[in-house]
This record gives sequence, C-alpha cells and structure tokens, in this order.
Amino acid sequence: MLWTSDKALDVALYAFVSYSLGHLLSCLDLLGFWSVFSVAWLLSAGASLSLASVEGFRVFAGCLQADAGGQGAKDLREKGSDRLHVIQLDITSSDQISKAVEYVRKTLPEDEVFWGLVNNAGIALKGAAEWVPLESYRKVAEVNLFGLIAMTKAYLPLVRESRGRVVNVSSVSGCMGVRICSPYISSKYAVEGFSDCLRLEMKQFGVNVCVVEPGSHVAATQILTKEMLDRQADEIWKGMDEETRSAYGEEAFRKAYEALKDHGESDIQPVVDAVTEALIHKHPRARYCSANWPYRVMLFVSRHLPEWVFDALYN
Repeated sequence: MLWTSDKALDVALYAFVSYSLGHLLSCLDLLGFWSVFSVAWLLSAGASLSLASVEGFRVFAGCLQADAGGQGAKDLREKGSDRLHVIQLDITSSDQISKAVEYVRKTLPEDEVFWGLVNNAGIALKGAAEWVPLESYRKVAEVNLFGLIAMTKAYLPLVRESRGRVVNVSSVSGCMGVRICSPYISSKYAVEGFSDCLRLEMKQFGVNVCVVEPGSHVAATQILTKEMLDRQADEIWKGMDEETRSAYGEEAFRKAYEALKDHGESDIQPVVDAVTEALIHKHPRARYCSANWPYRVMLFVSRHLPEWVFDALYN
C-alpha cells in the first residue's frame, strides 16, 4: 500500500471525527471517551487504508519523440519489462492518436482489458495576459486541453468496456490564479472543469474519473527550464507593441520572468504515487493533491478564504 499525504489527512480527519464522537458520548454518559475514540478511529482509518488493491499492468506509454530517439522513450525501452510498450504519440495529431488506439487494440491480449487512461502531457508558457499573443494561448490549450480531450474521447470506449479509470493530471495551478501565468493556468482550469463534467457523465458506466494536482516539479520534468524562460521572455518582448512595452517597462518585465525561475520540487514520486492510487484504489478520490505543504496551504487559502486574503499573502 502506498502512503501519501492524502492518506495522512484522511487519518487525521478520522481522528478528529472519532474524538468528537467519543467526547459527545462520554458527555451523555453513554460510553467511555477512550474506548469510543480508539475503536472508532481504528475502524474508520483501518477501513479507509485497506480499501486498495494492487495489480500488475500492461502499460502503453505514449511519447512525443518515441520514433525520433527521444531520451525518455529510450530510457523506458531499456528499463521496462516486456509488458511496457513505448509508442509514438503526439496528442495534437488525430492521425497519431488513431494509430495508437489501433496499436492498443491489436496488442492487448484477449484475456486482458484496457483499464486506465492517464493524460499527463503538457507544456508551459509564462506571461501576463497583455503580453502573450492569442496564438500562444491557443498553442498551450492545444496540448494541455484539446489534446487531453482528444485522447479521452479516443479511449473512452475501451475504458467503458472495462469499467476502468480516466486519470487527468492537472495542477494546483488549475485551482488558483498566479500572476504572469495565465496561458498555463487557464488551460489547467479548463482541465479541472472538463474532468468534473466527465466524472458525472461516466458514473452510469461505472467509470471513475480522477484529477491529480501536482505542485511545481519543473526541476524534475524539465517542462520549463531557465533557458526556455529566457527564450520565452525575449520572444514575448519582441512581439509586444510600443505602448505595452512603455506601460510595463523592460526592467519590471525582466524581473517578472526572473522571479519565475523557481524550479520547485525535484522529487516526482508523490505525483507517481497519486496517479497509482487513482488507478488502483477500489474507491478512488475525485482529486489527489500531490503538492507539498506550502502549496497545500496556498490552495486552502485560495479555496476557502476571501480573495483579498489570498491576494495579500501571495501577490
């Protein structure tokens, strides 16, 4: 069984509920506090932790540069077993998506089912709304949103047949706004909304739809390096008109991009664990937050406190 921060919060919540129940019953002189608390906590926490099962999987890993000798695809082929199939897949290409589905159908043995789809592909583009060209917003959405939707629609017949899972990797950025990040964040907000709608639509088929919300892992994933940020800043500055340049000033513009060069967490294991939980848990959550505690606190403030509190603390 995997131990995740989500499980830690569950155990803490069950402890609080058990404490409240024990305190109430003891005040009513019905049962002793410690006996109620201990039994209730052990049963509730134990039941929650035991409702998971782990199985072996045949994995089809779609890689953008699988046929072009990409390092990620190469590593998977070298380290994976014969149950790992690395296939060429650009999720913005309907032709490549169709070929990938056909490969899965032909390769999957008759006694196996296609259990789960994990949508993880994404790109990041930083910049304020007034800086970034509309075409750049479309480019980000084409991968982060429309590519995800295209993959989901292509594989849903297989997932419905197995009554399996769809796991969409979003981000904590899909739940709260941050300055100079609207191209990426707007696409992740859309992923959250699409996943919520799909979850409700798939209930009648016994299919679970889960969202995984990582924090910042650019150091590990290299989704946005310092060199990429510098290149983005140069291109965006050159593309801005003189009035916009004058309004913001180049010094403030450059400082904004420098502030984004925080490479975040280098350990992606919490994300891997969250995706695994979403795939194998008998009763999966709608959302798994794999972010570290500073991001969790930030997310809590964003979701549950007035906007001015969040703005004052994080902007």
